[in-house]
Amino acid sequence: MLYDYIVGPFAEFDFMRRALVGVLALGVGAGPIGVLMMLRRMSLAGDAMAHAILPGAAVGFLAAGLNLWAMTIGGMVAGFTVAIGAGAVARATQMKEDAALAAFYLVSLALGVLLVSLRGSNVDLLHVLFGTVLALDDPTLLLIVSIASITLLVLAVLWRPLVMESVDPGFLRSVSRAGAPSHLAFLALVVLNLVGGFHALGTLLAVGMMMLPAIAARFWSRELTTLVWLSVLIACGSGALGLLVSYHSGVPSGPAIILVAGGAYVLSVLFGPVGGLLPRLVPRRHLEA
Repeated sequence: MLYDYIVGPFAEFDFMRRALVGVLALGVGAGPIGVLMMLRRMSLAGDAMAHAILPGAAVGFLAAGLNLWAMTIGGMVAGFTVAIGAGAVARATQMKEDAALAAFYLVSLALGVLLVSLRGSNVDLLHVLFGTVLALDDPTLLLIVSIASITLLVLAVLWRPLVMESVDPGFLRSVSRAGAPSHLAFLALVVLNLVGGFHALGTLLAVGMMMLPAIAARFWSRELTTLVWLSVLIACGSGALGLLVSYHSGVPSGPAIILVAGGAYVLSVLFGPVGGLLPRLVPRRHLEA
């Protein structure tokens, strides 16, 4: 019985195994990036950058249809353009960077939907907005796994400056010249992982696998390494459980995965030992001399 519910779908169906590999790769790559974004107070910026990918992907769609590399390159170009453009506007004017990102995000979302609608059908629009995690082919799966591998490699090389740039960028600039390269490398990793998430979950849900596990993990630990491991574990677990929920209930797989991650966040808010609601209600022993 337990086998039929948990192992059976992945053992019997090739598309479920592909989807599982895809969401596990997304969890491994996006989990640590989500933790760094949370440390930088850029949680909402991730959502804005995810939507910023849409116009580039739409241009790729107009040029070559649902072509993997055309949409990937278009999404990466659009993501980098918005990230760098918002930062440039914030530095050249009195506008805060979050407000600049919000403006770019709204324009990008509207422009992307308009471009897809010019040539594609409602099915194509749904594909771009919500992804097709149950229809991942070999090239798309290879792209997602490659992005996760590149992410882990860059994190291994630049972990210390990335963390320092997240916590105290002023100090990093005063003792090293690695500040600007680290920031650019971090933006590149964010865009890459959002592009990978876009192919599986669409532009509207791609950031969910990045931010929800990281935010949920924050209620269980204050130690950075533990946060990263917990974020990856929650992301991968949410992906696998979301696929099972989708398979057994017939609901769309992308929203199911993000809702499971949202459930992990709710449980963390309630029961997490670091700032959770219920542990705060439990009386603590007073310090004794």
